[in-house]
Amino acid sequence: MLWIQGQSLLLEWVPFLAVGGVLIYIAAFSIGMGPVPWVIMSEIFPINVKGIAGSLVVLVNWSGAWAVSYTFNFVMSWSSPGTFYMYSAFAAMTIIFVAKMVPETKGKTLEEIQASIRRET
Repeated sequence: MLWIQGQSLLLEWVPFLAVGGVLIYIAAFSIGMGPVPWVIMSEIFPINVKGIAGSLVVLVNWSGAWAVSYTFNFVMSWSSPGTFYMYSAFAAMTIIFVAKMVPETKGKTLEEIQASIRRET
């Protein structure tokens, strides 16, 4: 950070870089990890439990979002880099969970997806 303060030209670009980074994040999230859980949810649950299961998924999703929002300032006051390491560890665990547990649904019918889930359990 001290190096940036010594570079006046770079210092002028910092706000634009910050806004650009946020816009890139929003665009990437909107076409990637934003809608993917909702699509997977609609594909893996059978019709007879889709309403209840969807409600539970929404509850867990928003509870997780609330937990991150609630704990962020507390953890940030504890350790700035530690905050991002901790949330990165949670993200890594999520990637491992998805890779191991979430079935591939590309090109499959709902019946094929349900049959593959039944075989795995």
